[in-house]
Amino acid sequence: MSEDSDAHTLPGSFVELNALHGIHYEMPASLDGFYRRYARPQLRYATTMLGSTEAAKTVVRNLYTHLALNWTAILQKETGPEAYAWRALKLQVETHARLTITPTADGRSQTASTNDRTAAVYEAVRATLDAMRTQMADLESPIGLYTAIAALPERQFDVIILQFVLGYPVKNIAEIMGIHEGTVRTHRRIARKRIAAKLGIDPGDDEEKE
Repeated sequence: MSEDSDAHTLPGSFVELNALHGIHYEMPASLDGFYRRYARPQLRYATTMLGSTEAAKTVVRNLYTHLALNWTAILQKETGPEAYAWRALKLQVETHARLTITPTADGRSQTASTNDRTAAVYEAVRATLDAMRTQMADLESPIGLYTAIAALPERQFDVIILQFVLGYPVKNIAEIMGIHEGTVRTHRRIARKRIAAKLGIDPGDDEEKE
């Protein structure tokens, strides 16, 4: 999904939220600015995780409805609104995945929570194969890479998705997740080492173009 198309998937200036049914609400300028800055990457992340643009739009609308109704308190959080919004987004994604019923191969129904990383992992495998092409040159099958990425801890997995799949540089990832740039680099470095260890390959140089 291109960034240009993302611009037309959500309300441009919170018009919908300003008209919350039964609630008189004036959108703070700071939240409108926050929306304009972060809604697009949040939507792209949710789309990657859920494998559906429509599901992602629902998740992001729910996220910003929550932020709108709690914005004053959120601004007082020590970790900052970015970190709060990122955690809230991930909760919304997880909740949506758990509530979505999908059929199994044998026709029975199951909740997406049985493997809610599936869509994102496939994207991450392709992106990681490209990002670590030298180290992966002799890899016979991507199955091991799939398993290694799927097993990554949450923060490391998110960094891999945001950088390798969605193409954000470290500075932007730090802003989106509400963490320090050094923490992003640490998560990326450890993720590469974990993947390499599971595949029995050299992790290579972690100096990415930023």
